[in-house]
Amino acid sequence: MNTTSPEAAPAATGRIVLLTTSHRVAPGLLSWPAWQALRSADSVLCADGAHPQLPYLREAGIRVVEASPTAEELVDACAGGRTVVVVATGEGEPALTDGLARLAGSGRVSMPELELLPASYDLPGARLLDLVQVMDRIRAECPWSSQQTHKGLAKYGIEEAYELVEAIEEGDRDELREELGDVLLQVVFHARIAEEDPDAPFSIDDVAGTIVSKLIHRHPHVFGDETASTPEEVKEHWLRTKAQEKQRESVTDGIPLGQPGLALAAKLASRVRTAGLDVPLPSTDGIGYELLALAVRAEAEGVDPEAALRAAGRAYRDAVRAAEGLEG
Repeated sequence: MNTTSPEAAPAATGRIVLLTTSHRVAPGLLSWPAWQALRSADSVLCADGAHPQLPYLREAGIRVVEASPTAEELVDACAGGRTVVVVATGEGEPALTDGLARLAGSGRVSMPELELLPASYDLPGARLLDLVQVMDRIRAECPWSSQQTHKGLAKYGIEEAYELVEAIEEGDRDELREELGDVLLQVVFHARIAEEDPDAPFSIDDVAGTIVSKLIHRHPHVFGDETASTPEEVKEHWLRTKAQEKQRESVTDGIPLGQPGLALAAKLASRVRTAGLDVPLPSTDGIGYELLALAVRAEAEGVDPEAALRAAGRAYRDAVRAAEGLEG
């Protein structure tokens, strides 16, 4: 007869679920695994009594206790195989997770099962919401930004566009990312100012809605029944639908005359060529007309005259620096 008593079964250590959510997704829109974890938990804790998820959790019948337990207290709360869900605050509970990591690393504590459960995920473009929120605050609290107008910012839009072009031509990926952000800032800034217009206000959502509608309408080969198999056919669709929208009398309507001269000449030549018009160049003498002829020729050959001149300018700059004994 065996008189030795069997070993006692180890006590169940339970489970801790750290539930993270994105502030860029509407509160209450949680994943199914998140709802399952919340409904099956023995207790649900949240350190932030103003957490945006709490009203929706309580509406769903989930009891949430406002508490900020230490790592030791949380482990104790899981004793007996209990499951505790912690609804993480916006900071992600770094003090709690660091404490749990220290306990686990000590080897002196039987740790519960730890699970990080993302309850909602950012969709592509979600960080744009952060930009809108930051711009709202800057507009309200920054002494300089709060006084800016569309006219006052216009010059920065031009500068940022040229810096973006330079980053593209230089092939610097980090610079490209930064300059794209600077251009995007101009759009969001102007839209934020426009919200305050007492007569014709509009928001960044109106701006986005307008360009979405335009893109859909001008791409009937993507969103409609028409077909286009070449870039030329796509451009024809674009110009035709644009002409219908704007109801313009001339192919030159809508071309900004204040843009750099070579770009203006190339744009005019492009419109003329696309429309199938036969318009001879002015025969007047002068360097301006010679530049016009060169720009038209460049456009016909598929060369951007502004970019070509900038490339030549950079080569000339390097030659000047070399003559000065400087590095390029």
